[in-house]
This record gives sequence, structure tokens and C-alpha cells, in this order.
Amino acid sequence: MDTRKLHLIGYLLTALLGLSACALPDRSLDLRAHAQAVVADPSRSGADQQIDARRHPVDLLVFAQIEPGLRVLDLGTGGGYSTELLARAVAPGGVVYGQDAPPVNERAGASFNRRMGGSAGGSVVRLLRPFDDPLPEGSPPLDRITLLNVYHDLTFRPVDRERMNQRLFAALRPGGLLVVSDHSAQAGAGAETGRRLHRIDEGLVRREIEAAGFRFVAGADFLRRPEDSRTERISAGAAIDEFVIKFVRP
Repeated sequence: MDTRKLHLIGYLLTALLGLSACALPDRSLDLRAHAQAVVADPSRSGADQQIDARRHPVDLLVFAQIEPGLRVLDLGTGGGYSTELLARAVAPGGVVYGQDAPPVNERAGASFNRRMGGSAGGSVVRLLRPFDDPLPEGSPPLDRITLLNVYHDLTFRPVDRERMNQRLFAALRPGGLLVVSDHSAQAGAGAETGRRLHRIDEGLVRREIEAAGFRFVAGADFLRRPEDSRTERISAGAAIDEFVIKFVRP
């Protein structure tokens, strides 16, 4: 084999290794130990610690591969439970954009402000913008996007979901992750189930997100409740089956 071919092969191998390094998380960090430390922090409120039993935050932070220094967009932040957790997990050096579309529910807004009044608040940037235009022009590329128990609401709100997913794709860096969770509807259920039952079909969510260019990576079962028929409107205290799915921007 001549020298030019050897140089070409070496160049290609170097490029491929460089791309792989960009796409993979930092394996030097124990993600589960980091998440456990974040969740166990005694400065978190007792109310949030009670919510933990239902939301499984350690599993979520591990699944989303959240680590210090990341830039994260949390869509539909609501009262700020997930935004605060993410902010704690990306510190030091990271930032979380907590987005909600105006007008903001007064109770949720007060809850958000109360949570961000603590040590995590310094890592949070509040965004009051539409779901289909969630970031200011010129924002730096994101490492992660989370959409937690919100997608079903977007089926009956004035949101262009196709445009939103395209904007999310453009906002992520190559190799960045989008994590979506929601209340499960039966397979094949239409978008109207969002208003009627506050549920959504996992397959519908996947199709819409993949249409924007995302590639499906994996699903997780830590919020699954197989005893849920997925045919009843969700209610507090009921066993609600929830899917958690992860996508990557290639």
C-alpha cells in the first residue's frame, strides 16, 4: 500500500474517533452516584422529596445523562420541580433554561420562583416564550432538552408541534439528547386523547419527533405501571403508566 493511501486511512480513522468522542458522555463521571448526590441534597425541600417517590429523579437524571457543565432546555417547566433538579445536576458551570409559554399559571409561577430562590437559582435562566419558538435568536447550542409530562398538552394548545420539533433539532448540538416523558395512552390513540384524558400515544410522539430529524435511542421503564389500563383520565393518586424516551440529534 502506497504512502498516500496510508495517510488517507490515518486521517479517516482520526476523524471518526474525534466524532465518537464528541457524541459520547464523559465516562469518567459516575452518573448514578452524581444523580444520587443531587437528589439526596438536604437543602431540597421536603415537599420535593415526597414528589421524588413518584418521579424517580435519579433514574431520570441518569437516563438523560445529566452532568456538570451542560446547557439544558427544560420545556414546560411549570412549578420548576424538574428545572431545579437539572440546575443542581449541571452545576458547577452549567445552565438550565426554564421555558414556559405565557400566560403562566399563577400558582405554578409562584412555585417556580420559590424553588429558584435557593442555591439552584443561579444556574437557571427563565424563558417566557412560545413552545414552537422557545429560544432567543443566537442562543448557543444545547447539550440536552427535556420535555416532561408536557407533550400531551401541546396537542390542544396553540402550538405548531412540527415547527417546535424542528426548532429543537436546530437548537441541539450534534450528539445532543432530547428526553421526553408523558402519560401513556393506548397504542394508536389519536392526538385528541391529549385533551380528553391528558394522555398521549408514545408512537405518535416518536413519529412526530423523528420526522424532525431526531434518531430514537432508547426507552426506559422506571415510570411504567402495567396495571394502568391507559383508558381513564389521569387523576392524582392513581397508578399512571408513563413512557420515557430518548432521542439524539445525529
